[in-house]
Amino acid sequence: MAKKSFSSGGSASLIPWLGIAAIVILLDQLSKITIGRVFSYGESYPLTSFFNLVLVYNKGAAFSFLAAQSGWQRWFFTGLGIAAAVFIVYLLKRHAGQRLFCWALALILGGAVGNVIDRIAYGHVVDFLDFHIRGWHWPAFNVADSAICIGAVLFILDELRRVNR
Repeated sequence: MAKKSFSSGGSASLIPWLGIAAIVILLDQLSKITIGRVFSYGESYPLTSFFNLVLVYNKGAAFSFLAAQSGWQRWFFTGLGIAAAVFIVYLLKRHAGQRLFCWALALILGGAVGNVIDRIAYGHVVDFLDFHIRGWHWPAFNVADSAICIGAVLFILDELRRVNR
């Protein structure tokens, strides 16, 4: 009897990449739960002269884009995140042997799913990392957002490496 494999073409497997995404999701959700239990909404705790922990909610997308809308954005961004996750899994399966590319995709997948979980469970994304300088605050973000950004940088590096070959 043949076994179903998650391999793509060669010996490369989808499992390690899904494992990386799962670790991102776990770290993201644990950090959000911890902050939610320790902080009240809007409460801030300075850790350095340029970094605070703060509990805020984002009903929109990056930089609170569309946050002030009537609520349709919750389901729009949830659907977008799910569609992105499905497409990323397809890409991971198809290119499982391309390490840097798959690291990028796995981090983006973990971040996207982490934020989708928040949207489904709470109707907003929980943010808590607040960097600032001279009174100017970068929009608060979370572990999922960080993983997405790191994944995007790795994706760009992978493309630059590929172009320079």
